[in-house]
Amino acid sequence: MTSPETSSAQSANIPTFSLRGGAKIPLLGLGTWELSSDEGYDAVRDALDIGYRHIDTATNYKNESVLGRALKHSGVEREDLFLTSKLPGNTTERVREVLEQSLTSLETDYLDLWLLHWPPLEKEDAQRVWDEMISAQTEGLVKSIGVSNHDEEQLDALINATAVTPALNQIPWSPSQHDPQKLVEHTQRGIVVSGYSPFKGANLDATALQEVAQRHDVSPQQVIVRWHIDRGVVVIPKSSNPTRLAANMSAVSLTLSDDDLALIDGLAQ
Repeated sequence: MTSPETSSAQSANIPTFSLRGGAKIPLLGLGTWELSSDEGYDAVRDALDIGYRHIDTATNYKNESVLGRALKHSGVEREDLFLTSKLPGNTTERVREVLEQSLTSLETDYLDLWLLHWPPLEKEDAQRVWDEMISAQTEGLVKSIGVSNHDEEQLDALINATAVTPALNQIPWSPSQHDPQKLVEHTQRGIVVSGYSPFKGANLDATALQEVAQRHDVSPQQVIVRWHIDRGVVVIPKSSNPTRLAANMSAVSLTLSDDDLALIDGLAQ
């Protein structure tokens, strides 16, 4: 187990973004899709011991109670944590009930970020659900609200209908999926991009990626983590392996040159 002093120091080194609503999101977090039972509990405990403070889950992951127990047992103060959960996109009714269940399962009074996991099929449902999420934010049950898997047209539909801009959009992101114009369009709207499946979506054997990794004596995965941060994209790799968790954390201290970043950008398909 990592000492509290080391954990605090590592946590302090992770850059943050200020989101609409006031929450400060660390640019590196732990994704928890498919992490449940003892594996999920241990992964969160190990991650927090290493210095992670950003944990990403969802109602659909069915692991919130496991993660809540791990968070409680960790001894890390709630104000030092950043918790994200997601409302299922097919939840057009009982929105408040689902949120309250998430809070109960995670053993917390509020979420730092609550996302609409997928766009509802009907635009009318999207607006109504977003209105309820806005109400939850107004009441202090969540600090910031955002979306996941939304394109620019869907983002604008929410903004135009409610005058409230999502704080963040969580979408698949990796060197192979890099789209500078998409980043610009999100920035113009004041929306932070969070990327999921950063390794799954990448070609880890790509020559450019291997070249940069060898130059810095690190793994391709570590290069990808740092590349996300340098490009201003929140990255939430999933792992239950303590060694890999530590490697991802250490990538925060990696320094990539402009040439390195350009090579990785060039992998976009």
